[in-house]
Amino acid sequence: MKISIPVEAAQLAGYSALIQDYDLNVPMPDRLFAIGRKHQVAEINAWVLLTPRHAPPNSLLGHLTFALKYEGIHLWLLKALFQKIPPDIMQQTIQLEPTGAYSRRVWFLYEWLLQQRLDLSDATLGGYVDLVSERLQYAGRVEKSPRHRVNNNLPGTQDFCPLIRKTPKLERWLQANWQGQALDVVGNCHPDVLARAASFLLLADSKASFTIEGEQPPQSRVARWGRVIAMAGTQPLSLAELERLQQLVLSDRLFIQLGLRQAGGFIGLHDRYTGAPLPEHISAKADDLPSLMQGLFETYARLKQTDFPPVLLATMMAFGFVFIHPFEDGNGRLHRYLIHHVLAETGFVPKGLVFPVSSVILQQIETYRRVLQAYSLPRLDCIEWQVSPQNNVVVTNQTADLYRYFDATMQAEFLADCIATTISELLPQEVDYLNKYDAFVARVNEQLDWPQKMTDLLVRFLSQNQGRLSACARAKEFVGLTDGEVAALEQVYQAIFM
Repeated sequence: MKISIPVEAAQLAGYSALIQDYDLNVPMPDRLFAIGRKHQVAEINAWVLLTPRHAPPNSLLGHLTFALKYEGIHLWLLKALFQKIPPDIMQQTIQLEPTGAYSRRVWFLYEWLLQQRLDLSDATLGGYVDLVSERLQYAGRVEKSPRHRVNNNLPGTQDFCPLIRKTPKLERWLQANWQGQALDVVGNCHPDVLARAASFLLLADSKASFTIEGEQPPQSRVARWGRVIAMAGTQPLSLAELERLQQLVLSDRLFIQLGLRQAGGFIGLHDRYTGAPLPEHISAKADDLPSLMQGLFETYARLKQTDFPPVLLATMMAFGFVFIHPFEDGNGRLHRYLIHHVLAETGFVPKGLVFPVSSVILQQIETYRRVLQAYSLPRLDCIEWQVSPQNNVVVTNQTADLYRYFDATMQAEFLADCIATTISELLPQEVDYLNKYDAFVARVNEQLDWPQKMTDLLVRFLSQNQGRLSACARAKEFVGLTDGEVAALEQVYQAIFM
């Protein structure tokens, strides 16, 4: 694959050089590195230009060392590369620096990704080195590999292992202690007000999740899914549990095959004349679903008992699930359910509360689509497919690695923004509204003796008309109120709400 650099005379380095030298057909990393001519680091679009003193030797080990040192681990790319390198060449490469920290990392990754043991004796020299650099990416728990004298701190398994880069934005988010801020809001709220706020936010999230999918279900179905969300985190995560939830989320199952897909899948349109698929996203092959889903569950079990940040874990599980797209229908809502499940089970969300993440996503729907497309569109060029007789896609090449290994940094930053908005805006706004509503009700009850439903109706009309009761509303709903009573009610509303 030919790679063009936006700066003249720059030299490819690390992954960019390996992609070009070995003609790899892989999704491009979010950031590519090269060596510029100036003696200062520069960033241009998706490129990072390091200085001439950073230039690696123009060799396989040189570029791999540079990549691991400055770019981190990109498993999907490394596996595609290793599949092109014969074992004897890799053995010779590692033996150039048999005790080197980076060559031992490369050795481990080659055997781990390909599940193929090289004809090399176990390492006996050199201290243990961390596989994932915690300066560059978020690591999981350590499992020692005595053969390579490497600390395997990848966050996942061979079957499912997304990675997330440490960016200034994510580091600031984690240092801001949003979980503590949510607890502060809850701690300063009356239990009754908190319960009502939680109920409203729960229904708002349920409705928004359907709206994102372009559905407008009856209120009973919205309430039913809201009750499911409220129970998120209480049942162990498994394929059987997700299949149970799929049955709950779908109303019309007549033409839907429940459970794991038995055929291909895609998101997109059909040609209006031929009916041929026009995919924006192609789902994982049906044959790959059991191992991918098992890997997803094993990675979750591996990380949920550690101090791995819950928002990053929720990103990996929820977006990993929706990219795999294991079911024929219901994937989008279950994807957002998984966010609730992880945040609840890890204790990130205060007990009895649900963060209305779907409501925030709906407000930022275009950004949400871009975040999904940032994963899907680059992978379309790596997937070979044909049209089935049912105008579905039939994938003809091996694609499992596109779903088990990916960089989830952009998705993590998006989800972190959504949770921050929930904690800093939606939750306090709802609590504030209910406090004001209670104050207004108390004042109204001092003046009028009427049913609660009339007060609710009054608040709705006043809020719709900037604190004034329209003549139409007075004539239809509040005909018994005098001019003085209306003026007094308007004054009270404006004083409290406006």
